[in-house]
Amino acid sequence: MKKTIITISLLTALALVSCGTESTSSEQPATQSTTTASNTEASSEPTTESASEVTTEHATAPQNEVGYEGMTAVSADALNIGNYYISVDSSSSMFKIADCILHVGEDGMTADIIIDSKSYDALFMGTEDEADSADESARITYTENASGQSVFTVPVEALDKEIQCAALSAKKQEWYGRTLVFRADSLPDTAFKEQRYATAESLKLADGVYTVDVKMEGGSGKASIESPAVLTVKNGKATAKIIWSSDKYDKMVVNYLEYTPEIIDGHSVFEIPVSGFDYRMPVQAETTAMSEPHMIDYTLYFDSATIK
Repeated sequence: MKKTIITISLLTALALVSCGTESTSSEQPATQSTTTASNTEASSEPTTESASEVTTEHATAPQNEVGYEGMTAVSADALNIGNYYISVDSSSSMFKIADCILHVGEDGMTADIIIDSKSYDALFMGTEDEADSADESARITYTENASGQSVFTVPVEALDKEIQCAALSAKKQEWYGRTLVFRADSLPDTAFKEQRYATAESLKLADGVYTVDVKMEGGSGKASIESPAVLTVKNGKATAKIIWSSDKYDKMVVNYLEYTPEIIDGHSVFEIPVSGFDYRMPVQAETTAMSEPHMIDYTLYFDSATIK
């Protein structure tokens, strides 16, 4: 009888151990399955511009520098009446301006901000908090041009000045703040009522060969030019020898004219006119370092105080 009881007890214990083991092993895959589902969901998050904006704009969207150190505001009364293409700096990498046309009139300035996408329903000239509390009548909605782009016509208080602007996300109906700078140095000389820079003539530079410090801004920052540069003055006109850090530049555009380089010791070398000193002279340069040639905007600042 005792043997029978012991045998039954052992069998019961074995059954309980077996049940416990089965229960434990069946829970583990369930946990793994939940983790896998979570990872799959995260990896399938949309990567469109609007989705990226929703998840990162307020917290982690890359911010761009706008304007430049020491810039001075340029008002409408310093400009001739007319329409001009102008470059605009945007603090937000999400807010991509395809083009901009500045309208200068007797009563001030407006600008047509042109955007390729339909990511935004409206703009507001002010901060995102101000936009949130403002009446809907203060919103600036877009029209569509012949190319299907969104065109927002906004007031421009001044050039070379930080201006607050908020954009209303079409998907989330939330306001996102940006800082814009309409760049005066991207306008043609004919836009200004008065000469805005020093010239070889105003500096009374005699014909001859000089050196001058030159600072370049624009592009990705990977390319550079040699400074000081060789400056040549002939018949009162100045030209500079621009030596790039590589031989991948095959064209420069200055004042709407194209210039081609010599390739010397692995460098693209251009001889270009210097339209003025002590201001950021706009130029373009075409690089062949990418899969296709790309024209990139730069500015060159020739410092007259360093001419030797």
